[in-house]
Amino acid sequence: MATGEAAGGRLTRTDLATARGRPAWRARQILAGRALLRGLLAEVAPDHAGEPVVAGHNGKPVLAGRSRPGISISHDGDHTVVAVAPGRRVGVDVQVPPRHVGDSMVRRCAARYTTHLYRMPEPLRHTVFTEIWTVQEACVKADGTGIGGLPWHIDVPPHLDHGDWRRLRWRKVRDLIDVPVACAWEATP
Repeated sequence: MATGEAAGGRLTRTDLATARGRPAWRARQILAGRALLRGLLAEVAPDHAGEPVVAGHNGKPVLAGRSRPGISISHDGDHTVVAVAPGRRVGVDVQVPPRHVGDSMVRRCAARYTTHLYRMPEPLRHTVFTEIWTVQEACVKADGTGIGGLPWHIDVPPHLDHGDWRRLRWRKVRDLIDVPVACAWEATP
């Protein structure tokens, strides 16, 4: 896994073409994610570092080709995180905690833990809620179902840093950057 603070790799023509014609903010996000992905691929799967990134099932980015590592890219504001998992599916998510999380969101995404969350001071509650949401998002990204996978149904206890969902393992990634990050990966390919 790598963050936008890591060295990026060489962008391909396909990467540049993907960003062309997009709003400037989105083009920056795409190119930051692709550069970071290329750098991480060069380290862990160098034979795949130049392969085109294409939209797979449900729009999830995948590398073109038959035998390829799983990849995941996430952006929020100026934050970019990528993950590469040779031989298995992977999902990563980064989120900046919002200033306010509505009651309905807390109940929907963390129903079993609502009372626990509302005992926390508001800024901490928003960060802990965002940690839960990043795990839920990382899981449905790894699963390939995206939002259609109903991430809010994934049970993520606020006090745990790692766990399992279906055939995936997940982890809250601490001390990587200053906002919540989570990664989920296929337990066995």
